[in-house]
Formats: sequence, structure tokens, C-alpha cells
Amino acid sequence: NLKESDAEEVTNVSVAVDVFMDDPKRDPGLIIRSAKPFNGETNPRSLTCSYYTPNELFFVRNHLPVPKVDADGYELEVEGLNITNKVLTLEDIKSLPKFEISSVIQCAGNRRSDMDKFKPVSGLQWTGGAIGNAKWGGARLVDVLSLAEFCIEKYEDPSKLYLQFEGLDSDPSGESYGGSIPLSYLLDGNFQAIVAYEMNGETLPRDHGYPLRIILPGVVGARNVKWLSRITISSDESQSPWQQRDYKVFNSSVTIDNVDYSSSPPITDLPINSYICSHENGASVQCGHNIFRGYAYSGGGRGVVRVEISTDRGSTWNVVDKLITNKSNTSLGSWALWEKDIKFQTPGEVEIWVKAVDSTYNQQVETFSGIWNFRGLVATAYHRITCKVQ
Repeated sequence: NLKESDAEEVTNVSVAVDVFMDDPKRDPGLIIRSAKPFNGETNPRSLTCSYYTPNELFFVRNHLPVPKVDADGYELEVEGLNITNKVLTLEDIKSLPKFEISSVIQCAGNRRSDMDKFKPVSGLQWTGGAIGNAKWGGARLVDVLSLAEFCIEKYEDPSKLYLQFEGLDSDPSGESYGGSIPLSYLLDGNFQAIVAYEMNGETLPRDHGYPLRIILPGVVGARNVKWLSRITISSDESQSPWQQRDYKVFNSSVTIDNVDYSSSPPITDLPINSYICSHENGASVQCGHNIFRGYAYSGGGRGVVRVEISTDRGSTWNVVDKLITNKSNTSLGSWALWEKDIKFQTPGEVEIWVKAVDSTYNQQVETFSGIWNFRGLVATAYHRITCKVQ
């Protein structure tokens, strides 16, 4: 019940502004999973059309409104232990030697809808299209840190430190998106992180972090912070809720009502996974030869050594006919695209199962029963579809 004077004040308040009104336009080929904030996945059929996913079809995972950034006024802050705070411009970053890497970005919730079918989970119902592979161009992260006069040799035990990343996207309270990784990743000669300003040879699109984003090969997409505004070297992880709460996996008995977020570490490297892209569940196929295609990917710089297909519910497995990889030393975060010619002899229903094996001989699990979690993260059981042979 308002006083008359209060009612007049409320009447004069302007209509609330839609904070998503300045978001960029998206390709109609993306499958929308939420409109505000925008989240859209690539149609899985499109993923095997080219080794690098086209920018306009690359899946979009936004947690907050897309910031509008003026490149001329853009600044990247680098701060932390043993560092005099340094402010770098976009031109400063571009003045460093340019480096290109081939790397997958994959949402931790990719294939969540598959896990949801086993037992309901919370979150966006991604199928297998919350993943993409691109060639990223930019400055090496170690060069950017060196420009800020950071030297890892100054630290007696860098394994106890973290690299925190903060974006320009923020919520109404002003809290910005953030994430972190252990600083020790920089000690791995195979880990080539970059501060990217290009995607597949083009200027980084707004939905993918313009003007700068961090690219961490083999690391879950949630840590590959977009619209990068600050890098901090710290003795602590990022305190962002997306680091401390959202992207963690718990025992199958844990629910939203009894979860202790401090009991589990955040997801960093992703486990081995694979997916059938060419055919949907329930697809009709012909007696005779049929070509099936899909992708396989493992995080942490682990390559894919084998993809196997079963048409008899796992009694026998056959290696795929073709496995397309990028074997350069800048592709340890990339995926493999696979192809298999399957010959069906008689009409009826048949299940197609796919699993992949990585370079450390980790394999996918058979079912979701042992890996189910209430957030539906890292859904890596065999991908299975049923086809109708006619």
C-alpha cells in the first residue's frame, strides 16, 4: 500500500531498460537454448562439414549481456603478486609476436540432454552441439605476462598460485564473469595459451569475446573467459561463482538441496567424449552402405587415438574408417572428426554406439549410471542412437 506521494514517484520512473537489447545478431542456423542471456548450439550435422567450425555457426555460451567495447579505449589490466599493476592496450597486445593455435571450446554441459534422459538434471538442454573447433590468433599468454614484467622464476612454488581471468560482462550488481587455472599450467611446454583477437582468420566476433579473450587449449570452456579485462596472479582461485559453484561435479547422491560446493574442485581439463553428428536418434537409413560421421575430443592436451562403433549393443566394436586430426604442435587442444561406412543387411531397428579412446587410453564409460550428477556436467557416456533400416 503506497502513500500518494510514493505512488506519484513510482509512476514517474522510466521503464526498465532491456540489458540485452544491444546483443549482436545471431545466425538463424544456431539452435536457441535460451534467449536472454543468449545461448545457442551448433546443429550437430554442421559440425563435421569442416575441420574448423565457421564463426557464425560456432556455439554461443553467454552467462550475462554481451558488452559493447570500444577498441580504441580498451584496456587490459595485469596485476598480482610481484607485479606492478600494468595496463595494456589492444595495440600493445597486437605488437607482440602473433601466434596461432587450433583449439576446441566445449561447454561443460555438452550432451546434458543425454544425461537428462537417464535421470533429470538442471541446466540448458544441450545436445551434442555445445562444442566447436577454431583456429585462434593472438599473443601468447606468457608474452603478455612478460610485457607486464611478470617472471615465473621469481616464485619458489608456482604450483600454489593461480591465474585469474575477469571479463567485461557483468550482472546488475556489477559482478563480472570470471574463472581461473593453476599457474603451473604455464610450466607445461605443450600448453600454449593465447590472448586471442582473431578467430578463424577474422576479427574476434562480439559473441566470442571481442576484442580479446583467453584461449586455454584442453580446458573447459568456462575458463576461456571472453571480453578479457583483467589477469591476476594470485595465491587464490577466482572467487567468481562460476569458479566456486557452477562448474563442479558431485557424487550422484548429491542434490541441489544438500550440496557442499567446497567439497569438489572446479572442472578444468575435460575427459574423452564422442558424438554421432550425421544422424539423429530415430533416423531412417537404407539397407546397404551408409556413412556415419561425428567428432571425438579429449581435454588436457590428450589426443584421440581411436574411435570405435558398435551395431550390436557392444558385443563387437569396429574402428572407424577415417580419423581426421591436426597433428601440428599447435593443435593439442583440437578434436578429431571421424567417418564410418556401416552396411545394414536387413530391415529393422538397430542401435549405433560410439566411444573414443584418448592418448592415455582413457575410454568413455558405457552408461550414465556411474557419472550422473545433478548439474548434468561432463556427460561422457557412449553416444547411442537408434536407426530404422528400410
